[in-house]
Amino acid sequence: MKYLSLLLKGAVACCVIASFTCCNSGSKPPAKNNVSFDSLSVDKSYHIDNIEANPGCSLQIKFVYPVVLENKEMQTALQQQFIASFFDDAYSQLSPQDAAAQYADDYLRNFEKEGKELIAEIENHDMHQDEEVFYESSLSVSNDIVYNRSGLLSFVVNTSYYAGGAHGGHNVTNRVLDIKTGQRIQEKDIFVDKYRDELARILVDEIVKMYNLKEAADLETIGFFDVNEIVPNGNFYVNETGIAYTFNEYEVAAYAVGAVFVPIPYEKIRHILFREGPLANIAF
Repeated sequence: MKYLSLLLKGAVACCVIASFTCCNSGSKPPAKNNVSFDSLSVDKSYHIDNIEANPGCSLQIKFVYPVVLENKEMQTALQQQFIASFFDDAYSQLSPQDAAAQYADDYLRNFEKEGKELIAEIENHDMHQDEEVFYESSLSVSNDIVYNRSGLLSFVVNTSYYAGGAHGGHNVTNRVLDIKTGQRIQEKDIFVDKYRDELARILVDEIVKMYNLKEAADLETIGFFDVNEIVPNGNFYVNETGIAYTFNEYEVAAYAVGAVFVPIPYEKIRHILFREGPLANIAF
């Protein structure tokens, strides 16, 4: 279905934010950012032509977004990053309220279009309107703030969706923003050159420990794909104790394994971090 692509673009999966322990080497706690937050919610359901026997969908949105009263320019920059990550780049120029309303309208409109095409196909081919054909579709999107200190703002967007078939899906999008610039912080901003092989090794080692296995090759016996394909994917958040990566369903392992959350304490990656980079105040 075409509308599934809309779900995936805004996608986000229910997850438990990984926690890990490692003390910052500094003596002073990182200063809290001058950023507060507001929120909005959307809860809608719809059946084609308002007939319950027809295809139906539901949409739940719980959106938390930043507010910077003293600096409207910075507020706009941060909100655009939140909106693009939560909904899609296409909505980033709208206000949070307008973005949510437009996203909901687009979701319902696309569902209605696809649903009516399905009804027409069934009628044209005299197909039986069973449960497998007239599925229920749902999308739930929410986000959580995981760190708001030392000039860094980390958040996680979670999506749970179902659009027919044997099971639904989940997706997790992690983001780290620099509140001074309003821009996203990426791997190239925090790691030294040629960091990827070393970081990949660390990721694999941490996953092996998480599953209480002896060696990397054992991961393939519990549903992981080729361990050589477990590499940094840019999908991370940070806090005062470390960096955490998420590998979504089917990315490095079978669906049954689920999303893989890999927290890494700073003490294990300091040797590949820029000492003068965005994480300097909390990692060293």
